[in-house]
Amino acid sequence: MRAQDAGQPFAHRCRVYYEDTDAGGVVYYVNYLKFMERARTERLRELGFSQSTLAGEGLLFVVHSSEARYHAPARLDDELLVSAEVYELNRASLRFRQQVRRAADDVLLCEGQFLVACVRADNFKPRAMPPSLRTAFAEQGGGAGTSTAGE
Repeated sequence: MRAQDAGQPFAHRCRVYYEDTDAGGVVYYVNYLKFMERARTERLRELGFSQSTLAGEGLLFVVHSSEARYHAPARLDDELLVSAEVYELNRASLRFRQQVRRAADDVLLCEGQFLVACVRADNFKPRAMPPSLRTAFAEQGGGAGTSTAGE
């Protein structure tokens, strides 16, 4: 599910379930990474690409590096809005900036940056993104720091 219209940035909606929380009743820190992974997958889907189809074509995306900062806790039953903005688009990688906000009050709960590499499914070596995927990200404002250089 996405929360957007023509002028709004991409955001994936999700709900906090019991399994996402720790003994203190708040979202366990590593689960924010799961929410952000799902938002990146849904961002691809919104652009007309599915992870399973890309994998069948020999292309995988792998997280090369991540950084997360935690600002406030999410709790059981909170509805979350998780953004997935590409701010750098390279030949074989994408840099995402992501935020997790509580839908009810728009409070920033967590934010992160992720370098996601495009690799061959058979040997996990870097490969260029298909032109159609690269174009789709570029047309959606994916990458103020867009580069054509390889990594």
